[in-house]
Amino acid sequence: MFGWGQGKGLAVVAILIGLNAPAQAAGETLYASLGDTTRPPIGWVEFCADNPVDCRGRASQPRDIVMSQTAWRDLVRVNKWVNESIKPITDMDHWGTIEKWSLPTDGYGDCEDYVLLKRKMLIDAGWPREALLITVVRDKKGEGHAVLTVKSDKGEFVLDNQNESVLTWTETGYRFVKRQSQSDPNVWVSLGDNRPAVATASARDR
Repeated sequence: MFGWGQGKGLAVVAILIGLNAPAQAAGETLYASLGDTTRPPIGWVEFCADNPVDCRGRASQPRDIVMSQTAWRDLVRVNKWVNESIKPITDMDHWGTIEKWSLPTDGYGDCEDYVLLKRKMLIDAGWPREALLITVVRDKKGEGHAVLTVKSDKGEFVLDNQNESVLTWTETGYRFVKRQSQSDPNVWVSLGDNRPAVATASARDR
């Protein structure tokens, strides 16, 4: 079992980082091209104001991880551990507000809180921030939802509180709305679905 600060125990550290990773075959990349910069999702700016360490960043070169067997096992374990350890609750029930991003330190959270914890655990373990992108999607019901996109030399994978398995983006059935830029965590880029995605807070169904 992972502990809250067990990031250092993950076997995938800087040696798994691939700088200038090989180009993916046509059809394997998540998007043919990223769109224009767009507004961050509701709750991100406030989260950064309260947690500047988790949002600090400067312009940097995009980096993908090398998806070794060890890296894959760590991704699966982090996704499973967070999904099982955090109990789903809406922001309204939790905080009395429609949308609030926070690390689930009390053991409760909604979709973006799961994402924040998975991202933090992987970054603490030495994974490059540039490969771990918070992403806003529309789920199969058309509702706003947040997932973590992991960019690798083998394609782009999604860590999701609604699914115990780590899936390729094409397996999710989601429509991708926006995500963090690889070059700057505080810049968000549009991914094609321009309908407003205000609620990124659906709790996982159990």
